[in-house]
Amino acid sequence: MRSIRIRVLATGAAAIAIGICAETTGSDKNSSKNLSGHDPVSVAVDKGMKWLVSVQGKDGGWGQDGGETSYVRQGERLESNGNDVANTAVAAEALLHTGNTPTSGAYRQSLQRAVSFILAHVERSPVDGLAVTELNGTQIQRKLGPYIDTFLTSKLLADLDGNMGNAQDNARVRQSLQKCVAKVEKNQLKDGSWNIAGGWAPILGTSLASQSLYVANSKGVAVAPKAMAEVDSYTAKTYAAPSGVGGGLVVGGSAAAAPSAMAMRTAVSAEVSAVSAGVSLYKRAQELEQLSRTPEDRRKNVQEIGAIRAQLSDPRFVTGFGSIGGEEFFSYLNISDSLHRAGGPEWERWNNDMKAKILTMQNEDGTWAGHHCITGRVAVTSAAILMLVADRGK
Repeated sequence: MRSIRIRVLATGAAAIAIGICAETTGSDKNSSKNLSGHDPVSVAVDKGMKWLVSVQGKDGGWGQDGGETSYVRQGERLESNGNDVANTAVAAEALLHTGNTPTSGAYRQSLQRAVSFILAHVERSPVDGLAVTELNGTQIQRKLGPYIDTFLTSKLLADLDGNMGNAQDNARVRQSLQKCVAKVEKNQLKDGSWNIAGGWAPILGTSLASQSLYVANSKGVAVAPKAMAEVDSYTAKTYAAPSGVGGGLVVGGSAAAAPSAMAMRTAVSAEVSAVSAGVSLYKRAQELEQLSRTPEDRRKNVQEIGAIRAQLSDPRFVTGFGSIGGEEFFSYLNISDSLHRAGGPEWERWNNDMKAKILTMQNEDGTWAGHHCITGRVAVTSAAILMLVADRGK
């Protein structure tokens, strides 16, 4: 019976993939204009966005499973009460990347309210320290690290910078972005990461922290070159270490290596496994995104990038932990961002395969929910939507 169910699911996914391929074959320019169409991806995105907006809290924020207690699913165990900055930031990213801005789009008012919620928290936060919120112990913090709110907020504000519609609001966003960037820079660890204790897979927090600095710098915000150089160095150093289950790749080193080198490599391997929860996908996705940001990066790191890309054909590697949780979705976003930059057949194949996979996971109410760790519908639905529109004008 189980094999029959698997064959039915695979057949359904294949049929969806054929439809997706027909819609997405060709340039990203064409697909970016088709967000409100009737293809399976647009329908799924529309359902997801309608749900997301419908459960936004009165204060403009979202929590683990919705913006008000009444929206929480029966059986979903809340790990904190109230709306939090991290879930609100990733929901706002979904709003932003589906064609909304604070001044245009069907959901512009929802985005305005979300941005106001986030800015109020950043403005109240102390200058010193990494936190932008006083709420602790949320599900997303416990999984991605205690300061994931700051990293997601920094990236969102970098994306919003210059796009608020008027000089006053642009200045307010820029000021809060600069505050977040300073927090991220000052609290970078000695090894170049932000793998701060308190999360299940903090490597994903390191990835978002680094991305936020990169995008902020591209918008003209002063970012210390030392901070970016150190996270580049961290990524290069840890790339060679085995990164846990799911098809982990070992590069470099040999049985004949000097004892001190072997001991150092063993220590790095243990650290990599710890910060990625022993799941190869999480660390490799961070590496792929970090190593491939610019044409120069892609030329310099061509061998490393090629080796990681080769793992994408391994279903065990792509599955990650073994079931799909929010951590897998954030890792898939990293991979999509990297492959999209270079384009070509590898990107088209990955994009079509992932869209087919994600469409089969959508619930009837338009949501997606994680099957382990980050199970809350807000973060997972938002990340799924971002995956589905990864080729649309990002």
